[in-house]
Amino acid sequence: MKYILLFVCFLAGVTAAHGQAPSPSEKIVITIEKTRTEIRTDDKGVLRVNVTPDDVLKFKARGSVRYSEFGAKGNGTADDIDAIAAAHAFANQYNLSVKADDGATYYIGGKERTAVIQTDTDFAKAAFLIDDRNVQNRNAPVFRVTSSLQPTKLGGISSLKRNQKKIEVTLPGPSLITATDAHVKRYIRFGANQNSGSSQTDIVLVDKEGNVDKGTPLIWDFDQITDITALPIDKTTLRITGGRFTTTANREESKYTYYNRNIAIRRSNVVVEGLEHRIIGEGESGAPYGGFLNIGDCANVTVRNTVLTGHKTYGTIGAAGRPVSMGTYDISVNRALNVSFVNCSQTNDINDRTYWGIMGSNYSKNLLYDNCKLSRFDAHMGVANATIRNSTLGHMGINAIGTGTLTVEKSTIYGPNLVNLRSDYGSTWQGEFIIRNCVFVPSGGKPVSASLIGGSNSGNHDFGYTTYLPERITIESLRIDDSKHPDGYQGAAIFANFNPALTDGSYKEKFPYVRTSKVILRNVTTTSGKLLRLSDNPFMFKDVRIETK
Repeated sequence: MKYILLFVCFLAGVTAAHGQAPSPSEKIVITIEKTRTEIRTDDKGVLRVNVTPDDVLKFKARGSVRYSEFGAKGNGTADDIDAIAAAHAFANQYNLSVKADDGATYYIGGKERTAVIQTDTDFAKAAFLIDDRNVQNRNAPVFRVTSSLQPTKLGGISSLKRNQKKIEVTLPGPSLITATDAHVKRYIRFGANQNSGSSQTDIVLVDKEGNVDKGTPLIWDFDQITDITALPIDKTTLRITGGRFTTTANREESKYTYYNRNIAIRRSNVVVEGLEHRIIGEGESGAPYGGFLNIGDCANVTVRNTVLTGHKTYGTIGAAGRPVSMGTYDISVNRALNVSFVNCSQTNDINDRTYWGIMGSNYSKNLLYDNCKLSRFDAHMGVANATIRNSTLGHMGINAIGTGTLTVEKSTIYGPNLVNLRSDYGSTWQGEFIIRNCVFVPSGGKPVSASLIGGSNSGNHDFGYTTYLPERITIESLRIDDSKHPDGYQGAAIFANFNPALTDGSYKEKFPYVRTSKVILRNVTTTSGKLLRLSDNPFMFKDVRIETK
């Protein structure tokens, strides 16, 4: 008897800044026949997989399949992507785990084929060579981690309010609700990469009655909704372990044509552990990357004991017609909740300015670095609550805009500022900063006049929202290593000069910048012995209350 299953998997989401465009449907047909276990691609590009009844019984009894059992050579030269995709498709149908062969080297060429992961996968000690020099579709992930649960469009919800505690909907179980209002533009970018903004969007975690998890509050008012979707959350945790991945970088023209040949995680409750990713072959030019670990439209993802690599920085001409350096990432988090990086590091020097900062994020909530050594933490288009602890951050430091609480503790920061509030999005943080037991080495020890909170905002650009400095900043037990300071150095400042033109009451802001109310300082010391100052622009911060012991 012959059983046929047609798998059609669609990319779950599109990231706003540099994300993945939808790829064509992945089509795999699985048959059960007595001939032999084999795979082939037909003239329409459909991958046809036959498994013998004996092998079906063997795989089910064992509870797992291996890539070699579906024809993978693992010799580092034969393209194994079809065999890898076939093994996962079969495993997904029968709820079996997938295991790579220790010692194998799987070559993955430029063919457009994505392996869909829906079950536990152990890449083990195998090597994966991803060759991006001749790619059919730069937006097609190599692996896509998805749920078998299907998203649902929600009807009957015409508006939402900031901090609303319940959404009137009944769901089969806990879900992510994503809402969009295409009529309202937020994050209207300023500067060399200027743009006209992005549609207002938000993502929250709810239970089956629609109660909003208090850790993922709505941050916008939605007076109208153009799209609202519920993404069910799997009850079980999917685990991806091991694997030594090496990407041979593309050599395309240096422009904003992002490559997303990656592991795209689009399922909630996922743990990635023990993975390594390296990059070779970067030349004089290259298109940027949207994150080898590309996490989006999901919740509760932990990346642990993982080694990644910063990408070489290339330049291009930005939207304002001026030269810019292109952001290019090994970690990307977009529209995701409760994402943690624990004991993660990178292969290249975190203070080597040749390489772009390793991480970028948008529209996310509750991001965590714990015991990480990475070149950057970054939130482009907002984060609601972020924590960095027991970590060391390199030359690009902490860059963020957002809401809620930013906590930095027991960490060493080598960036230009202790925290840089991104000026291209208004240097805004609506909430508070808590900084404890940290070391700040301004610009990695270069002779600079340091400031703890960096950014700029003229008050004359409409970013699509009111801009704020943190209402309250608490800094306890901070050591500032400013031993290598320039001549005439007057000491580190709490605030950078956010608006050099605002030096008296005659300056009028079209879009007023809401300033900090209170700064609490406890045990702040400097290597230079210079006292901490308010700012190079004391007028702008004259109403800030400073509390010290």
